Amino acid sequence: MNLWRDIRGTVHPFWVTLRNMLRTPVTIEYPEERRTVSPRCRARIVLTRDPQGEERCVACYLCSAACPVDCISMQAAERADGRRYAAWFRINFSRCIFCGLCAEACPTLAIQMSGDYEMGSRDLLKLVAEKEDLLIDGGGRDNEYDFYRHAGIGVGQVRGAGDEENPPADFRSNLP
Repeated sequence: MNLWRDIRGTVHPFWVTLRNMLRTPVTIEYPEERRTVSPRCRARIVLTRDPQGEERCVACYLCSAACPVDCISMQAAERADGRRYAAWFRINFSRCIFCGLCAEACPTLAIQMSGDYEMGSRDLLKLVAEKEDLLIDGGGRDNEYDFYRHAGIGVGQVRGAGDEENPPADFRSNLP
């Protein structure tokens, strides 16, 4: 009995080795060959533009409030026509954990997660991205969404003229 177990214990590892030598490799040669990422991949954060080509970010600070590692910072500003924008916007990718909470919190779809995962660096200051580094041309996953057209804010159009908006009510009509 012990002889049969010893023979099996000696032959079985050789069989496992021989079986795996004939299989195709599951790894890829990374720098030369790149794996296609899933459409739901959460990698590098980008800032998108609305259909008119303007920045979508209205500097509402919801992304920085939702960030669990506090890697997003910005300064709000307002144009002469009342439209808000981020005067400066900064993400520290050395602290970012790519959880996607900032993209979920963004009401204007300005922050979106892209599939670009190649941003490693030994210099931590190179991982701090400014607004100019993050802005891309186009609207990302939803090109047609325009926050100011849907939000009912009298910046891009007259109040009450939006797609899903009622005209403003006269508060005096509720008085006795």
